[in-house]
Amino acid sequence: MGQSASTHAQIPAACPVKHDTSLAQCPVPHASTSASSSAPAPAKCPIDHNTKSAPVDTPAQCPIDHSGSGLDPRNQMPTLSQAPAAHQSFALPKIREESSIPRDDAGRWEYPSPQQFYNALVRKGWETPEEHVETMVQIHNFLNEQAWQEIVKWEKKENPQEDLQLTRFKGRPGELSPKARFWLFAGWLLPSRFNSEPPFDRHDWIVKRKSSGEEVRYVIDYYSAPPEPDGSPVFSLDVRPALDTFGSVKQRIAAATEEAWASYRNEAHNTRTNAGRA
Repeated sequence: MGQSASTHAQIPAACPVKHDTSLAQCPVPHASTSASSSAPAPAKCPIDHNTKSAPVDTPAQCPIDHSGSGLDPRNQMPTLSQAPAAHQSFALPKIREESSIPRDDAGRWEYPSPQQFYNALVRKGWETPEEHVETMVQIHNFLNEQAWQEIVKWEKKENPQEDLQLTRFKGRPGELSPKARFWLFAGWLLPSRFNSEPPFDRHDWIVKRKSSGEEVRYVIDYYSAPPEPDGSPVFSLDVRPALDTFGSVKQRIAAATEEAWASYRNEAHNTRTNAGRA
């Protein structure tokens, strides 16, 4: 599977997502006292795609195949082997963590185990030390939980009593959403003001509203954000309804209007405060 603010960090000025993006801090501490440079390394996708064995020109992406092929019909997840991979140096946990995300009336989605995650990496040709896999699974699961919380926020604005289910999802790495394309173009025009880095992954999640049976598609762009002072990576999630239904268009317009009005009121308040001090 992988918007809720999980840290007090402010949205960086260079981030291309201005209003509906929040920062999710990696749940695993990465501070190191042996760093040779005082400048923090930029946050990035938790999977190292720069190894010699990585496929050439392969875009950063979630290692779990969400393309729809080979899905387990019981839970819409790929069938991933729990058997150790060839040349694996030590055993990895095979326990799958249950998410907070409802799949259907029968239960919730389960995340892949570290062993399944590692097998997915091996299948894609990504060389990853086994000792890092459990941390990568934690980050993968954490980002998905944050994405679901942001979807819930969107949906509760429509109906606070709504029961929601994530019926299916699809990873679309390398496919830029229209919004991501817009911000990349803005970064090309004004690189000093906007981020010129594309999202490292994209998911489309189909959410079912149980009260009506209506299904709504959400787009999630995953960005890297500047790291914390201690070097811990931070990820920026842009979660919003896709503009493919009239209802979703209304949601997006209402959210943009609300945010613009809140920004105007904040600026007006600051102006009055400064005038009073003068």
